[in-house]
Amino acid sequence: MAKLKKNLTVQSLGIDMDAEQSEYVVEMRNITKEFPGIKANDDITLQLKRGEIHALLGENGAGKSTLMSVLFGLYQPDGGQIYYNGQPVTINSPNDATALGIGMVHQHFKLVECFTVLENIILGAEDQVLDILLKKDARRKVEALSEKYGLYVDLDARIDEITVGMQQRTEILKMLYRENEILIFDEPTAVLTPQEIDELMNIMRNLVKEGKSILFITHKLNEIMAVADRCSVLRKGKYIGTVNVADTTKEALSNMMVGRDVKFAVDKDEAKPKDVVFKVDNLTVEGKSHKKDAVKDVSFEVRAGEIVCIAGIDGNGQTEFVQAITGLEKVKSGTVELLGEDITNKNIRYRNTHGVSHIPEDRHKHGLVLDYSLKENMVLQRYFELEFQNRGFLKFKPIREYSDKLTEKYDVRSGQGADTIVRSMSGGNQQKAIVAREIEREHKLLIAFQPTRGLDVGAIEFIHEQIVADRDSGAGVLLVSLELDEVMNLSDRILVMYEGEIVGELDPKKTTVQELGLYMAGAKRDACFEKQTFEEQGGAL
Repeated sequence: MAKLKKNLTVQSLGIDMDAEQSEYVVEMRNITKEFPGIKANDDITLQLKRGEIHALLGENGAGKSTLMSVLFGLYQPDGGQIYYNGQPVTINSPNDATALGIGMVHQHFKLVECFTVLENIILGAEDQVLDILLKKDARRKVEALSEKYGLYVDLDARIDEITVGMQQRTEILKMLYRENEILIFDEPTAVLTPQEIDELMNIMRNLVKEGKSILFITHKLNEIMAVADRCSVLRKGKYIGTVNVADTTKEALSNMMVGRDVKFAVDKDEAKPKDVVFKVDNLTVEGKSHKKDAVKDVSFEVRAGEIVCIAGIDGNGQTEFVQAITGLEKVKSGTVELLGEDITNKNIRYRNTHGVSHIPEDRHKHGLVLDYSLKENMVLQRYFELEFQNRGFLKFKPIREYSDKLTEKYDVRSGQGADTIVRSMSGGNQQKAIVAREIEREHKLLIAFQPTRGLDVGAIEFIHEQIVADRDSGAGVLLVSLELDEVMNLSDRILVMYEGEIVGELDPKKTTVQELGLYMAGAKRDACFEKQTFEEQGGAL
């Protein structure tokens, strides 16, 4: 039934499925797309060969996601033409794209959180007879796809109960269930752990072996070098060029992307730690399911003038830990201290006004009010200060001036400047707005959870410089990162969290990525932590 509907839609698009195959399965010729105040795509041509992985590279706001949204039917181009197998097509909606075999995994997943995994996969492509949903047939098909591609998920789990890695597998299975042949991955690794990234790279290779064609949007040059056949580069909405990946280097690609050479190593002096600014003592946090503790008896300190990093595989308690110390979740037991004051039960505003800045893991849920303007988001924790209000009335001019200052310093790009609705900005520029707001306001402790998520190499270089400058100015920095390069290059001390416990403290100058990986996987534990656990359990491990 679903295949019949798909064939009818293809016929309505005027496609001759028996036509001789073109070298390019999809061509986007001279595509132009404008929004108020910005030309997101300016005369861009992109050609996808059959059976290749084609990377699309560009800095934040370069127009990559917009171009792919045009191909997927979410936007209509203002100029140019799309060709499918050499034949001109007009893609008016995602349904048209799906009929042509085009699927897309979006940067911010399009899943219904209160639905199960299976319900999300079949949503909009349900097989039914006399209005009766053939759910058993759908389950068998999804299980077969899951087994074939190694995309193992709990089909009965609700989306809000699974990790982001599992959510991404759900999105990929959605495409495969619809029998898509052209797969668009928009920043697919931005929220994944290194292990999950390796898995995804293997999945992409296997999909191409099956004859599928992949468009792969990423900022991560290592991933392009690892899996892509060709790479097209955009900069500020314009097409820069296409290169064979085998014939280029990371340095050449980064230069094409940002127009200058980029330093991949973090340039910083030796840390000079001073007084303790932040301390957790025997902190325990209950898991979301309330069946077990997500964080177990964690204790450590962060001093002024140092960057302490919590490293670990996603899902080992980092999220619950950070939510507890920032006031987003309740603490089950233990204490949280800021500058010697117990703030365990203080509310979020109190923590913000007494020296805590927080770059959250989820920029949409906890970092921004998406339907507010950029200038309003820049003063979310400060609008009540005398600088920005008088007797309860906002001072719009100082708010705009402050927003413009941060926007310029951190190169936050938007179509209408301070008046831009944040929802309309690219994910990378949303992230830069949060980083700017949190680093620039007065604080003693910066809690940075995945601060460079979704940023291009030029922006990462700049943000790392700002975090180091923050450390050198006397703030304590608590970094939580899943990026091993970031952990090794930016940290002064590394604490490894495994299953809610701190299992090791490492010096990045004296350890290796391989040793760090062993701690993260739970295969290794510091002797001091072994001893502590042994004593806590009464001498019986």
